[in-house]
Amino acid sequence: MASGSDHGLKRIVWKKIKDTIITDCRDSEVWKILILDPFTTKLLSSCCKMSDLMSEKITIVEDLFKSREPVPEMKAIYFISPTAKCVDAFIADFKTKPKYKAAYVYFTDYCPDELFNNMKLYCAKYIRVCKEINMSFMPQEAQVFTCDNPGAFQSIYSPNSQDRMHTLETMADQLVSLCATLDEYPGVRYKIDANMENAKTLAELVDNKLAKYYKLDDIGKKKTQAQLLIVERGFDPVSPILHELTYQAMAYDLIDIQEDTYKYKAEDGPEKEAQLSEDDQLWIKLRHKHIADVAEQIPKLVKEIAASKKKPDGKITIANLSQMMKKMPAFRKEMTEKKAHLHLAEDCMKHYSNDVEKLCKAEQDLAVGSDVEGVKVKDAMRTLLPVLLHPYNPPDKIRAVLLYIFSLSGTTTENLNKLIQHVKIEDQQEFILNWKALGVPIITSPSFFSRKPTRRDRSQEDTYKLSRWTPVIKDVMEDAVENKLDTKEWPHLSDSPAAWNGSGAVSARQKHKASSQDERRTGSRLIVFVVGGMSYSEMRCAYEVTQTVKSCEVIIGSSHILTPTGLLNDIKALSKAPMETLTIEERSNA
Repeated sequence: MASGSDHGLKRIVWKKIKDTIITDCRDSEVWKILILDPFTTKLLSSCCKMSDLMSEKITIVEDLFKSREPVPEMKAIYFISPTAKCVDAFIADFKTKPKYKAAYVYFTDYCPDELFNNMKLYCAKYIRVCKEINMSFMPQEAQVFTCDNPGAFQSIYSPNSQDRMHTLETMADQLVSLCATLDEYPGVRYKIDANMENAKTLAELVDNKLAKYYKLDDIGKKKTQAQLLIVERGFDPVSPILHELTYQAMAYDLIDIQEDTYKYKAEDGPEKEAQLSEDDQLWIKLRHKHIADVAEQIPKLVKEIAASKKKPDGKITIANLSQMMKKMPAFRKEMTEKKAHLHLAEDCMKHYSNDVEKLCKAEQDLAVGSDVEGVKVKDAMRTLLPVLLHPYNPPDKIRAVLLYIFSLSGTTTENLNKLIQHVKIEDQQEFILNWKALGVPIITSPSFFSRKPTRRDRSQEDTYKLSRWTPVIKDVMEDAVENKLDTKEWPHLSDSPAAWNGSGAVSARQKHKASSQDERRTGSRLIVFVVGGMSYSEMRCAYEVTQTVKSCEVIIGSSHILTPTGLLNDIKALSKAPMETLTIEERSNA
């Protein structure tokens, strides 16, 4: 069975790395050293294994910034970011006494002239190749990418930020490198909002940089049948704050999972670790399912595999013993994965039955604006009150208060002060007040009237009672694929194809020459980028829409991936001077 890294973005990234970096040096029979910086280390480990590198004659992988032994008889491949720090470290390897026989240098992005000239000055005779391969984004999953920059949130939204434009410029470069890797020249659109200017700024930067890139690179490449939509975090503040009950989103919200590693204690045994990645087929299969389905499926799977372990029927022969032995490593891996998921699902269910189940009803009613029976919520305070009166922990109460405020598009100062006193967060009210920096209304006057966006009717969809909310981004994805996005709300930049409909169909007025891209993949791509972080539930929507539509692949990206706790900490830190941070304690595993 294909592993997660065999498809989607990760496969495309690995193929590009092989076709550029590795092909250039393949003609030499000598085994080589690969030198990486922290970003490229993460990038490479996201899409390949050490065994993949070994099969390409790369025998050693080294850290650019760590002390390394010289190997003057070997050639070194440098895959690094075009920063002064990386270039200085590279020059130091060759300036006085060369560490390696020769260097093949590959930059993830455009290398500034000043840095390039420095390299030439000190190391020209050792450099065999120097290329910019345009790959400065991080493939997280088959249909998810990030800019690997959680700090972008503060840079963009903090009133004390000194580098907002620089951060947006860098993001624009990363989005262009994603489009280049996918061989797409998309039409760019953004969501207009009077309170949010970053989506427009970023869209304009990306559009200009794409035009420049394709002019230089492809001698005026025509736009492909793809669209890039840019929205801001404040466009849907509800989705990243709700308690989600699908497996991946729930696990990252309730369990302390660091660097995609889940730690758990086996029965009376040592602590174990499980990597939640696309190399785990069960994770791919379960991550978007509701926890109720997951809790039902995993024990069955464990029983099935335990049954298959029993000795083969009939007489034991050398042949079938040898077959069993061959299967053992795969069997052990499968069993370990299933046991890890059994623990993770049980952990999630423990939290669910303690507090989350009771919270979810109020949260869903506030978010959706109606109860399970479809009756409209007339008095949001009556829905919120049971949460405030119950001894939930402060972060859960803060989340509920925020959902109450979002449901009303803001509340009065007097009402907000009462809520803050009730939840006893007088010294932490920035968790609520700082949302205004994202363009989300928190305080309104009684006369204020807000027009809420109309949502798609999902009343016929089969949903769990405590999972009735659908992220707003899913409406946007479906509208985009069906060519129903309002051009006033979602203006096109430059000459975006107006007749795009997500199926690869083209208006008769447009000249269209079949390219290798079209032959390779039917249908088209929709790329959605969220400025300021995306939630796991929004990532799930990209897969769901792709699955339903089939003729259009939806890819979603952001500066980073959010958890509710992480987002609240980021929000609170917005009013702090640089370097100061205060955080809600991450929930413990207990």
